[in-house]
Amino acid sequence: MSSPTPTAGDRVELERGAKRPGDRIFSGTATGAGVLILLVLAAVAAFLVGQSVPALTADPTEVDGGEGLVAYIWPLLFGTILAALIALLIATPIAVGIALFISHFAPRRLAQGLGYLVDLLAAVPSIVYGIWGIVVLSRATAPIYGWLADNLGFIPLFEGPASATGRTILTAGLVLAVMVLPIVTAISRDVFMQTPRLHEEAALALGATRWEMIKYSVIPYGRSGVVSASMLGLGRALGETMAVALVLSVSNVVTFNLISNTNPSTIAANIALNYPESSGLDINVLIASGLALFVLTFLVNFAARWVVQRSGAKA
Repeated sequence: MSSPTPTAGDRVELERGAKRPGDRIFSGTATGAGVLILLVLAAVAAFLVGQSVPALTADPTEVDGGEGLVAYIWPLLFGTILAALIALLIATPIAVGIALFISHFAPRRLAQGLGYLVDLLAAVPSIVYGIWGIVVLSRATAPIYGWLADNLGFIPLFEGPASATGRTILTAGLVLAVMVLPIVTAISRDVFMQTPRLHEEAALALGATRWEMIKYSVIPYGRSGVVSASMLGLGRALGETMAVALVLSVSNVVTFNLISNTNPSTIAANIALNYPESSGLDINVLIASGLALFVLTFLVNFAARWVVQRSGAKA
């Protein structure tokens, strides 16, 4: 049965509805919010670029270290990426496993309790994680680092000598992993729970086990959501400040040795530690390092959007 053709009166009513004050207010508010976020982002970028110009044009000998801006920022950028990748590699598999357990394996009451616990972990301030890392985790991992240096020292990652305090880049990565874990878990859980029930029931009806149903129905459906969750977690790990500043024993070098006292720092932690005592060109150098972090975060989010769109197109 074909739908009736709209009459002239119906079109007039639609035009009146489109011009209602509430519709205009909502449309203007939504448009303004979109424009505002673009303006804020542009203002931040303009500030960083403007304040970085003196550091970019300064004589290399005037930059802290005396070797130029690139030589100053590169170890910090390396440490930022290294700590964030350690956190992501540790947190993502665990987060996906917890999300699948909550969404498809745990009893309803237990799943609700775990969901509340995950949300609570996401609300813990980063300074608390930093204190826990330096007081508890670093002391607990110090003997483990000694064992790794003695038995796996032939691997460059565990070359040693092992740190006696446990304040290493690996410890910082573990703290960041705990921090990003609730974010990745919460988003992955919500995505997995959105899997169409008919897809799951169809897989089970065809004789699939629960794991096979999850493997062929749930995980492919939620792949793009897991990627988005991981990139959000990576974004927080890249920009984390106080937890890393408290845990890490900084030497500002480029090294893949994860368990020694010689550790690279991160951009955010370096700015937090040095900005209060800096002046003149040193402030411009720190802001220039912040610009590098800004660009890195933008590239990570751009790559994440590309991966998500590519995964959606394949699905």
